[in-house]
Amino acid sequence: MKRSLEAKKAFKKIQPCPSTGKSFGACPGYIIDHIVPLKRGGMDAPSNMQWQTIEQSKEKDKWE
Repeated sequence: MKRSLEAKKAFKKIQPCPSTGKSFGACPGYIIDHIVPLKRGGMDAPSNMQWQTIEQSKEKDKWE
């Protein structure tokens, strides 16, 4: 599924990176996660996004 770069940018503006505090650039140790996965009908919108550690992401991927 194609993900919206604009939605990701909007998310970063309202939720800066937990490790750097910046709303742009890389966020070491974190990824942007879709709370409700896109493949399960989740929206590609900031309201459906959250920061997640890489470790948490790997665990979530096991049961998704």
